[in-house]
Amino acid sequence: MQRKILIASDIHGSAFWCEKLLNAFEKENATRLILLGDLLYHGPRNDFPKDYAPKRVFSMLNGVKDKITAVRGNCDSEVDQMVLEFPCLADYALIDDDGKTLFLTHGHLYNAENPPLLQEGDILFNGHFHAPCHQTLPSGGIYANCGSTALPKEGTPHSYLLYENGKLTWKSLETDEIFDTLTL
Repeated sequence: MQRKILIASDIHGSAFWCEKLLNAFEKENATRLILLGDLLYHGPRNDFPKDYAPKRVFSMLNGVKDKITAVRGNCDSEVDQMVLEFPCLADYALIDDDGKTLFLTHGHLYNAENPPLLQEGDILFNGHFHAPCHQTLPSGGIYANCGSTALPKEGTPHSYLLYENGKLTWKSLETDEIFDTLTL
């Protein structure tokens, strides 16, 4: 199936970065928006992100609820589900892409150091660590971290990841520039 999926994580209640993300989703003409957790709350270890406004964020996200697949991050809770009009509390979600499994999770439970059972060619998508990266797992599967929308770490850009036609493309939300790619 030919589809273009935009994958992002760690909005952490930033209305500024959520708006930029939704603008990128529209500009990319993606068919699905995958959100890998930590949507509304900034967490006790993080500083407030730019334009911290969780009420505005959930309103913006609810506006595209029919295009979102979301999983729970370590900062998400039942109270978030009360205001979000799409499911967001599953620890992971699976998408079949022509026999390839896309395993979607935040990263605090399953990650490159603790991967789920994957087969060669399957892809584990994470956020949580706030730094985009990719690697081949011992199973032959691929680990791909989309980075963070609002609170990037390790000098990395505010980012998102595109999955289309067997290719992963990491892009900056600030500059719209591609900064990494992986052909599968």
